[in-house]
Amino acid sequence: MTTQPTPRVRMPATAKAGEVVEVKTLISHEMESGQRKDKDGKLIPRKIIKQFTATFNGKEIMKADWHGAISANPYQSFFVRVPESGTFVFSWTDDDGSVYKAEQKVTVG
Repeated sequence: MTTQPTPRVRMPATAKAGEVVEVKTLISHEMESGQRKDKDGKLIPRKIIKQFTATFNGKEIMKADWHGAISANPYQSFFVRVPESGTFVFSWTDDDGSVYKAEQKVTVG
């Protein structure tokens, strides 16, 4: 049974100007490789997250291309310097063109 992919983000909601923070992301996704067969012997179509992108205030800060060897429920973490208050937008793009997004605001004070 296929479930809707669910993105999750964990990072601080506040930071000091110029502080480096850790961003942790995970998306619940089956990541079907396209190599397995169903109970009738037919190939299950490939369905993986092929790209992860992170932007801050509209500017791309990170991009990762993923391939068939990525595990189910892929986890991505990275560090980023926060120069000002703003919004992070995280996007996961599926083979079929579906895009799953999550947003996280950070306040610099």
